[in-house]
Amino acid sequence: MENFLRDKDVWIVGSVCLVASFLWRQFWSLFTHKRKRDKPTGSTSVHTEFKEKDGVEKPKVCLKGLKSQKKKLPDVADAVQADLEEVQKLNQQNAEFSHGNTESAAGEAELLDLIRDEQVEKEKENEKEVLKAVEEKEEDKGFLAEFKLEERVEVQREISKEEEKEKIGKTEALSVPEVPPLLTLPCEISESSAIYQESSEANVDLTGSTKRRVTDVNLEKDDLKKSRVEERSVEAEKSEEEEKPEVDSAQVGPEEPEEETKEGEPTAEEYIIDCSPPPPAPFEHRVVTSKTHQIATYYTINRDEVLGGGRFGMVHKCVEKSSGLTLAAKIIKTRSKKEKEVVKSEIEVMNQLNHSNLIQLYAAYESRYDITLIMEYVEGGELFDRIIDENYKLTELDTVLFIRQITEGLQYMHKMYILHLDLKPENILCVSRETSKVKIIDFGLARRYKPREKLRVNFGTPEFLAPEVINYEFVSFPTDMWSLGVITYMLLSSLSPFLGDDDNETLNNILECKWSFEEAEFADISDEAKDFITRLLVKSKSWRMSASQSLKHPWLSDRSLHFRLHQKKNKCHSTRAPQPDS
Repeated sequence: MENFLRDKDVWIVGSVCLVASFLWRQFWSLFTHKRKRDKPTGSTSVHTEFKEKDGVEKPKVCLKGLKSQKKKLPDVADAVQADLEEVQKLNQQNAEFSHGNTESAAGEAELLDLIRDEQVEKEKENEKEVLKAVEEKEEDKGFLAEFKLEERVEVQREISKEEEKEKIGKTEALSVPEVPPLLTLPCEISESSAIYQESSEANVDLTGSTKRRVTDVNLEKDDLKKSRVEERSVEAEKSEEEEKPEVDSAQVGPEEPEEETKEGEPTAEEYIIDCSPPPPAPFEHRVVTSKTHQIATYYTINRDEVLGGGRFGMVHKCVEKSSGLTLAAKIIKTRSKKEKEVVKSEIEVMNQLNHSNLIQLYAAYESRYDITLIMEYVEGGELFDRIIDENYKLTELDTVLFIRQITEGLQYMHKMYILHLDLKPENILCVSRETSKVKIIDFGLARRYKPREKLRVNFGTPEFLAPEVINYEFVSFPTDMWSLGVITYMLLSSLSPFLGDDDNETLNNILECKWSFEEAEFADISDEAKDFITRLLVKSKSWRMSASQSLKHPWLSDRSLHFRLHQKKNKCHSTRAPQPDS
């Protein structure tokens, strides 16, 4: 009987364990299924809402998922406990009807041990998952703390920059000259603290506080220095007043007011030359192309009145029939195709030049044997006529006016990358016989300068040729400046610096750069004029003054020198002037 009761108890316990394990598996499967379904919003969901300043995303754990997980775990345990109670009730009801043996009970005991082991492992896994969730939550808290720290760093930087600007403004207002090196040390410390603040974000508050302290120290030292300087200045004034001898008021005259000189107004020792440009052409600048129409249809050319001439042809006065405008007609013989191309090149050059010191082109007409250029009319005659005229009183100051205008015209041409290459007094016209306004003419030998294309020429007037032209070397802007130096020499002395008995001797003198100021005509010429010529008549073209440099030379720009020349009024090539009575 006792054995029967023991076997019955074992069988009951085994059946209860089997039912319990079956129910536990059912509920566990339901729990895991529900957990997978809720996983996107659960405790292990990760969001990338926060980003670091450099663009790297930081994970953030959803806190609501953690709370829901904490609530779900106790609910499942209660449900399992209720199910176990129901199972026990069922087991008690079935205990009366159940029978078993000891072998099955032993197998069921082993099965119960396995079920318990599985439950223990599952509980451990649950605990691990909860720990992971807690750790992720703590990491998120750390990320949030770092994000907030970065925000505080940026705010602190802005505040420190504003404070630094205010402190700098105050120090500039309170600063005095001659600061000793010891007082500049705090500024260096503040700069190093600012650098340390940018490199280390963890010590933001510390660097900001040290910066404020340094600037405060700087202000205190500046105030102290200012007070010391003021005390020293007061003591110095007192000592000077004590050292000064007493002077009667009768001996001291009234203080003369200081003369204020305004910019642009000459003082008593200055003289402003007339640098105004000559009158412009009576027509707007034009881009001209040669026409094949009969020129007599549009212009009346006075063949009897010759304004000038040379190897190219003759220049006559003409009048436009439609407007009555007085112009100049330059008739150029062009019997060959090459000669026509040269004239058309001159037209292209003049189309690019629009300056008051350069003659302007109005129209061009082409016939079978010649091309006629209609140009601006200038009635003052050639500058060469004034050089050779013994009755014309050409002073050094007049020469300054002439050379300045020629240089301004050359400066404009060189800016347009055009070389004249035939600059001489015959190619410079005076606007009128009363004024000193001039214009450059004759662009028949002018060439466009192209730096990549080395230009050589073998033409020009021998007296005014530069050494590089004679040697058939590359020409450039200094080639015109050599000719300007020769013209200046001639205007001041009426002598040609390199002129020989024939062209070969003249060319040899140029190659040897053989010239001097030993002539008597330079006895009364200023040193500045001689220096101007010396800087232009240089054999090496790279050492000559440019047009822009020439305009800045004292001979063309110094008002005090112009005042002395105006007072002196020395006549150029004065050997021709009558000697004063002894």
